[in-house]
Amino acid sequence: MSLAPYASHASLSRGRRHAEEPAPTRDAFQRDRDRIVHSTAFRRLVYKTQVFLNHEGDLFRTRLTHSLEVAQLGRSIARALRLNEDLVEAIALAHDLGHTPFGHAGQDALDACMQDHGGFEHNLQSLRVVDELEQRYPRYDGLNLSFETREGILKHCSRANAERLEAAEPDGVARRFCDRTQPSLEAQLCNLADEIAYNAHDIDDGVRSGLIDIELLGELALFERYRKETLDEYPALRGRRVLYEAIRRMLSAQVYDVIDATSAAVRSASPSDADAARKAGPLVLFSETMRRESSELKRFLFRNLYRHPRVMATTEQAKEVVRDLFEGYLADAAQMPERYAERADRHRAVADYIAGMTDRFAIREYERLTGRRWIE
Repeated sequence: MSLAPYASHASLSRGRRHAEEPAPTRDAFQRDRDRIVHSTAFRRLVYKTQVFLNHEGDLFRTRLTHSLEVAQLGRSIARALRLNEDLVEAIALAHDLGHTPFGHAGQDALDACMQDHGGFEHNLQSLRVVDELEQRYPRYDGLNLSFETREGILKHCSRANAERLEAAEPDGVARRFCDRTQPSLEAQLCNLADEIAYNAHDIDDGVRSGLIDIELLGELALFERYRKETLDEYPALRGRRVLYEAIRRMLSAQVYDVIDATSAAVRSASPSDADAARKAGPLVLFSETMRRESSELKRFLFRNLYRHPRVMATTEQAKEVVRDLFEGYLADAAQMPERYAERADRHRAVADYIAGMTDRFAIREYERLTGRRWIE
C-alpha cells in the first residue's frame, strides 16, 4: 500500500539524535518498533497496573496488554487512512513506558513528592526512558529513536518542561507545545486509539471485577445501542458473550467513525505533506456525535469505576507505598542500585528508579524498607 503524501515517510524522517547507518532490511520506524519491543521498560509493562493492580486477577488489563490493543487499533485505522502503520505501532508500544507502578495513583504520588523538584509527568518520563534511562547500546544512552517516534511519545507536556526541552533540543520534539502546532497524523491517531482502547477494556474489566453491573451500562447511549443490536440478532445470547459482542461492535463503530471523520477533515485541509498536516490543526478525530458519546462513556467510568470505593482504597494504599519509597531512598541512596545512587540529582534519581518499578517489585521494596506488609 502506498502512503498518503501527508503521512510520515520513513525516508523523510528528521533522523536520530545520534547518527547511525540505515539498517539493511528495516526502515527507521520499523527499527524503532523493534528497539522498543526489546527494551527492559517494555517488558516491565506486563506487571504494571492499568486500573486493577497486577495481583488482583490474571485477566485484567496491564500496561502491556493495553499498549498492544492500542497498537492493533492504531494499525487498523492507519491502514485505512494510508498513514504509516509502523510509526503508529512504535508510538503505541512506547507511549506508556514512563508510567509508574500503580497507575495514575503512583503518578500522582510521585508528582507530589517531586513538586519542588520539577514535578513528574508520565509522558515526559516515557521520553526520558527512550532518550536516557534505557542502557543497552555502547555509543549512547537510551534507544536513539527517530524524531517522529519521540514526538509521538511526548503526548502531553507542561509549558515549563516544554521550554526546558526546547532549550536543550532547539526545534525538537517539544517545539509544538511552544508554538501550538500538532504532532504527525500518526501521533494524533495514537492519542485517539489510546482513548478508544481504554474506554472499551475498562468496561470489560469493570464488569469482570463486579464493580460495574452490566445493567447499569444501559444508561450509556454508545454501549446500549450495540447491546440492543446484539440481542436483536442473537435473542438467546446471555452472559459475557453479550458484553463481548456489544464491546466489539462499539469498537468497530468508533474505528469507522474515526476513519470517516478524519478522511473528511484531511480532504478539507488538503495538507501537501506531513509538515503541512502538523500546521493544519487536529485532523484525526471523532465525529461530533461520537465525541459526545465517548465523553459520556469516560464520565461514566470515572464515576462508577475509577472512583469506586474499592478502587479508591487501593489507590490510597498505593500512594502511601510510593511516598514511603521516595522518602526511604532519599534518606539512604545506597538502598538503590549504584547507577541511581551515584547520581548528583538525588530527587530525580529516586523518581526515575520508582517510576521504573513494577507493581509487585514496588510492594516488595516497600515491605523491605519499612517492615510493613501490603494489605490485600
